[in-house]
Amino acid sequence: MFTRHRFIALAAVLGWAGLSIQLYLIFYSRWTLAASLLGGLVSFFSYFTVLSNTLVATVLTCELTCRDSAARRWFLQPWVSSGIAVSIAVVGLAYSLLLRHLWHPEGWQWLADELLHDVMPLLFLIYWWRCVPKGRLQLGHIALWMIYPLAYFAHALLRGHLLATYPYPFIDVTKLGYPQVFMNAAGLLVGFVVIALMVVGLDRWLGRRDSRRQ
Repeated sequence: MFTRHRFIALAAVLGWAGLSIQLYLIFYSRWTLAASLLGGLVSFFSYFTVLSNTLVATVLTCELTCRDSAARRWFLQPWVSSGIAVSIAVVGLAYSLLLRHLWHPEGWQWLADELLHDVMPLLFLIYWWRCVPKGRLQLGHIALWMIYPLAYFAHALLRGHLLATYPYPFIDVTKLGYPQVFMNAAGLLVGFVVIALMVVGLDRWLGRRDSRRQ
């Protein structure tokens, strides 16, 4: 029988596996070019995909652990887990709509891409649907969730200005210019808010359904 605990354990393992494979590939590429491994680590964490998948894997790991801690309590709060669900959903949709057609990875890179962009968004949304307590979200939580993508965008622009390198082509100021980049970012933010509204709406509907069953 595939229990709730086994599902979460499998999802956590796949999440950390995808991140580990991607990190190894970056380190290997940097090593073959005799480039700084520390720079590779910085580059690894410059991607919204990596950051969001790290949050996903962290929540799943916290769900598995029994030892109480402030970090565990914080990550397992419904509004925190729900905000991460919104972010990882954006990762999956943005990759499929904006990036997938730009390259065709093979081998280990294909596996890492599938895990980080397709498998983990789906598994975490299932986890959110089945395991996160419902009926506790408010519209005000969306404003809190928006801090994460807005802070990431500001950091990506600052890093790009200093290093002349951008993690995603749709925010590459050197090629597109600031007006187009801000338009692209606004479009993504609108998509983020739409998904967030859907999550809040589902949370309320599921919460009412569960209360009627009790």
